[in-house]
Amino acid sequence: MGDNHCSFVLLAEFHIFEGAQLTYQFPQPLGVDESTLAMSMLPDGAETQLDDWTVFFLNQAPFNTISPVLALDPPGSSSRTEAADGEPKQELLYVLNLVRTKHNATWERGAKVLALAICTRHPFIQIFKPVLLMALDDYFAEPSQDCLARLFDAVNSMDLSGAPNFTRAERMILRSSERKDIFTKHQGAEHTDSAANTVAASSRHQSSNSQNTVSNESHGDGVSLLSLGNTLVSTASTSTSNPRRRKSTSASSASSANGLARHGNNHLQADGKNSLSAVGKDTHYYNAIVLYRDHKLPIKMPLFSFREEVGDYSLITLVKVLSLHNTVSGPQHPHLHTNGAATHPVIVLFNALLTCKRIIFLGHKRPAGEVSTFVLSACALGSGCGAVMRGFIERAFPYANLRNRDEWESIPGYIAGVTNPIFESSKSWDVLIDISLGTVTIAKEILINHPVVAPHLPSTSSPIITRANIKSETSSEEDARVSGSVGAGSSFRDSQLSAAKADTSADTVFMDDVRMALEYHYGENIMRMRVTEYVMRFVRLASRYEEEITSSTRIGFPSAPFNENRTPMLGSGMIFADDGACAKELAANAQRIEAWRRTNSYVYLVSDCQKNRVMDAVQGFDVLHQIYKLRHHRLSDTETLAIMRALVDGVRTYDQVVELLAYTIPLGGLGQLTFGLFHPKEAIREATLDLLDQLRVYEVGAIFLGMLNHFQRFAYIRLAQQRLQRFARQHLSQGDSQVQIQSK
Repeated sequence: MGDNHCSFVLLAEFHIFEGAQLTYQFPQPLGVDESTLAMSMLPDGAETQLDDWTVFFLNQAPFNTISPVLALDPPGSSSRTEAADGEPKQELLYVLNLVRTKHNATWERGAKVLALAICTRHPFIQIFKPVLLMALDDYFAEPSQDCLARLFDAVNSMDLSGAPNFTRAERMILRSSERKDIFTKHQGAEHTDSAANTVAASSRHQSSNSQNTVSNESHGDGVSLLSLGNTLVSTASTSTSNPRRRKSTSASSASSANGLARHGNNHLQADGKNSLSAVGKDTHYYNAIVLYRDHKLPIKMPLFSFREEVGDYSLITLVKVLSLHNTVSGPQHPHLHTNGAATHPVIVLFNALLTCKRIIFLGHKRPAGEVSTFVLSACALGSGCGAVMRGFIERAFPYANLRNRDEWESIPGYIAGVTNPIFESSKSWDVLIDISLGTVTIAKEILINHPVVAPHLPSTSSPIITRANIKSETSSEEDARVSGSVGAGSSFRDSQLSAAKADTSADTVFMDDVRMALEYHYGENIMRMRVTEYVMRFVRLASRYEEEITSSTRIGFPSAPFNENRTPMLGSGMIFADDGACAKELAANAQRIEAWRRTNSYVYLVSDCQKNRVMDAVQGFDVLHQIYKLRHHRLSDTETLAIMRALVDGVRTYDQVVELLAYTIPLGGLGQLTFGLFHPKEAIREATLDLLDQLRVYEVGAIFLGMLNHFQRFAYIRLAQQRLQRFARQHLSQGDSQVQIQSK
C-alpha cells in the first residue's frame, strides 16, 4: 500500500459577517469552488455543537471534482477508475471533517468555529480521527498553515506497506470470526508451501508412506485428540449451545442470524491446551503508528472492510430507527413495496437504494455527523456491506446543504443527508426518512416520476408459469393470481396479495432474523453478515429471473438440475422449495428486479461477475448450489457422491479452501458437509474424509474443523483413525509378503 495516505488537508472557519470561509488548502488548491468546500465543512448549526464529525466525497460530479493535475498520484498508481459507461473517471476521495466550537471570552463574539478535514483515498477514514483531533487542538493553540503541513506529513509518513491485502473470501471469514489469531500465517509459508499442497492433493493415495501419526490420548474427561501431521483435532466440544437458536424457516433463506453468531464462540484446541495461536495482536486489524510532533498515535487499520464501506457506520442503529414504526407513509410503488402495505421500512429503503430512487435522510437539529452515519449505513445496506454490489457511495452525499442543491439533486438516485427541514417541503426526493421520528415517507408524485412498466416477459407462455402448473403446492386461486401478475398488463395489487400470503418469503425471514439479532443483542458484525447474505440471495434470484426472460444470465450460474448420466453433471443456480414457490417469488420481485437492471449497480455487477468467473479459485461448478442441496434436500447417493467428489477435486489449494469456507459461513460452518461422515455408503464417507483432510492442511481449515460439534468431530477422528490403521495393516502385509519372497 502506497504512502500517499493524505492527498489534501483543508481548514475552514466561520466568520460572523462573511459566513463559512475556506482558510487553507494544503499542499495546493484543489480546483473546487471554495464556497462549496467551506459549506460542506461547516454544516448548519455547527455553532451549537462542541464537536461534530462529518463526511463528504470529492470527484463524484463536476461541481466537486478536483483538477486532474492536482491529483497527487503516488508513483506507479493511477487515480482513475472506470465508470458504468466504460469511460475513465477520477477516483473517489473520502473527506473526514472535524468541526469544533471553542469558547473564549477574549475572542470576538466569545467563540470560534473551525473545521479541519483530511482528504484520502482510503474508505476506512475513521482511523484518522485521533490525529485529526490532535491537529485541530494544535491549530487552536498556534493558528498557521504549519499545522496543516505537520498533519499532512505525519499521515503520509504512516507505514501501511506491511498490511496484507486479503481476498474477498478472506475478508468474509475475518468478519465472521471473533478469533484474534485467524490468518496469522497469511504472509508466511502457508501461501507458497508446495509441500502443503502436495499433502492435500495426495492424502488419500499416499497414506501408507505418510508421516502422519496417530495418537489417541485420553485426558480423563472424555477428551481425545487426533494428531494428523502437525494439526491436533479434539473431540471435546468447545462451542456454546444456544437454546434460543432458531432454524431457518425457508430452504431458500440460507440461515438465521443466530446460526452466524456461533462462529465467534468456538475455539480449536491445539497442543491439548490452547488455541492454535497465542498471538497477542488482533489479526482483524493492521497496527501502525502516526508520529505527530512528539506523540505516537496508534492506528488500527481494518483488514475486513470493502470499498463501499466508509467510516464507522452502524446497521444496528439504522434498523432500530426504521423499526420504530412498521408502516410507511405515502403511495405504494411496485419497485418499493414488494410485500404490499406489509413491507417493512428497512425493505422499502433497500428497494429504494436498489432501484436508484432519490433518498433524503433528514435530521433537524441533529448533529451533521449523525446524519452522515445514516447515509453511510444505507450505502452499506444496499451494497451488501460492500461484499456483493457497488455503485452506492458514488451517488451518496453524507452531508448536503443548500449551497449546491441543484448540483447534487441532479445526480440520479442520490442518497443525501440534510439537517435543514426545508428539504422536506421540496419535490426533489422519492423517499424521505426522518431520523428524529423514525418515519419513512414516499413522495406523492413517485408514480408519476417513476412510472410502472410491465416486466419484459416473453410473449409466449412464460416458463415460470409452465413449471408452476406442473408442480405446485399452492391452491388454484393463488396460481391464478401468480399467472395474472406475471402476464403483461397485470395489476400490481394482485401480485402483492399473492406475495403477502407467503409469510416465509425472503424479505420476511430476513426481517425476522434481524429483529431476533437485535432482541438478543448480537453485535454489528452479525448484522452485516446477515445483510450480505440477504443481498447475495437477491442477486441469485435476479439471475434466475434474468434467465427466465432472456434465456441466459450475466450475473450468475445458469439454472440446471443434476444430470445423472454415466458422467454425472452437477446442478447450478438458485434453489427453491418447489416450482410454485419459484413462480411466486419471481412474480413478486419482477418489478424491482427490472428497475434494478436499469441502474449502474447492475452494470457494475455484470462487470464484476465476468472478472470473478476468471479469478475465482474454485472453478467449474456452482459451489453454493451444492452446499444448499446438501443442507436442504434429500439427495440420491449418486448426486451426493458427485458433489463430494467435485469438492475433493476442486478444493485443494489455500485459495480454494478459503473460498469454500467463505461459502459455508451463512450456513453455520462445515456442519452440512460433515453429514457425509455418517452416510451408509462407504464411498461417500471416504470422499467426505478426503475433503476434511484437505481442509485440515491449512490453519484456517483446522479452525473451522474445531467449530464442529462433538459428534461431528468424533466421527471425523474415528474414520481417520480407521483409515490410518487400515493403511498400516496393508503396509505390514506388504512387508511380510516381500520378506517371504526374499526368503524363497
